Amino acid sequence: MQQTKKTYTVQEATKKLEHYCAYQERCHKEVVQKLTDMYMIPEAIDVIVVHLLQHNFLNEERFAKTFVSGKFKFKNWGRRRLTFELKKKDISKVNINQALATISEGEYIDFFNDLAEKRANLLREPNKFKKKKKFTDYFLYRGWEPHLVYDKANELIK
Repeated sequence: MQQTKKTYTVQEATKKLEHYCAYQERCHKEVVQKLTDMYMIPEAIDVIVVHLLQHNFLNEERFAKTFVSGKFKFKNWGRRRLTFELKKKDISKVNINQALATISEGEYIDFFNDLAEKRANLLREPNKFKKKKKFTDYFLYRGWEPHLVYDKANELIK
């Protein structure tokens, strides 16, 4: 039995993508990938993306700000990881910088300090060198700046 792939008219695909974008902020790359997966031709993809931009379903600046705010608050990511993940999504440098600017320096440092203290108290490792390694690995993986991480590790783990 041959599997037939579902085909969409431009109107159907547009409606589907409006819902896709309304449900959650999306970046251009995700939208284009979704349309490609729906077997849309490049001309149709261009038409639909332009429609989504004109009707404000798709807004890269808004996406970047929402992404940064969410990943910072809920996944505890630092600036380096946020920048890296946004670059992977082909977000422009301007939008990345604007999004990162929504986190004030004071808020960033306070958040890091609270997080670091909680993390240091959670680690149950008698060997202080292994404990420092676990502590630094945790924060470096999440994209916090190395100078912050190492200074804090030396301050909290003695």
